[in-house]
Order: sequence, then structure tokens, then C-alpha cells
Amino acid sequence: MSESANQFWPIILNLVAAVVGAAGQALYQVGGLQLGSVPLWKNVPLFLGMILFCAVMVLFVVAFKMGGKLSVVYPIYATTFVWGTLIAVYFRGESISAMQIAGLVVIIAGVSLVAMGHSQA
Repeated sequence: MSESANQFWPIILNLVAAVVGAAGQALYQVGGLQLGSVPLWKNVPLFLGMILFCAVMVLFVVAFKMGGKLSVVYPIYATTFVWGTLIAVYFRGESISAMQIAGLVVIIAGVSLVAMGHSQA
């Protein structure tokens, strides 16, 4: 099996971790807004966010156990910024500027280069 094929599933797991991590951040935002009005122990979004971040760590460990190279799979997690922005826009009603969109394009391009270029190293 080629090195490229060996990195496929670890890359996918880190992409999933990025989506889960971004969802966790969104829940932290919702939970943070409830601080002061909802007792901490009743702050469900905050606790769900923590659970999602634990899931992210599990996904990282599994990806590394599968032979994921840190220099390949961890940069994939940078797509968290993209997923977080999409969640903010579509589920939280936030607006973004053209400059932010350009930044997201740069992130996607960089992550793509890392993913495609790992086998050339």
C-alpha cells in the first residue's frame, strides 16, 4: 500500500475532527452567552461542546494510531476555521466579508497543498 493510501483515512478522520471541533466551538459560543443567566451545571451547550472536544481528541488518537503523519494530518484540522465560519453563517446568522472569504480560500488551498504534497516528501 502506498504512503498516500496510508494517509487517506487519517486525513478523513482529521477532517471529521475539524467539523466536530467547529461544532464544539459553536456550542461554546451558545453556552458562553448563557453564562450568568443559566447555572453552570445546567449549561447544556457548554457541556456538549466539551464532549465534542473529547471526541476530537479521540479522532486524533485513532488517526495517529492508523499511521497518520503529524505533518500531514494535523494541518488538515485547520479546516476547522472554514467549518466554524460556515456554522456561524448558516446556523448563527453571522455575516462575513469578502476578505474573510478570501482567507477561507487561502486556508483551503493551503490544506489541499499539504494533503496532496505529503507523498512528495
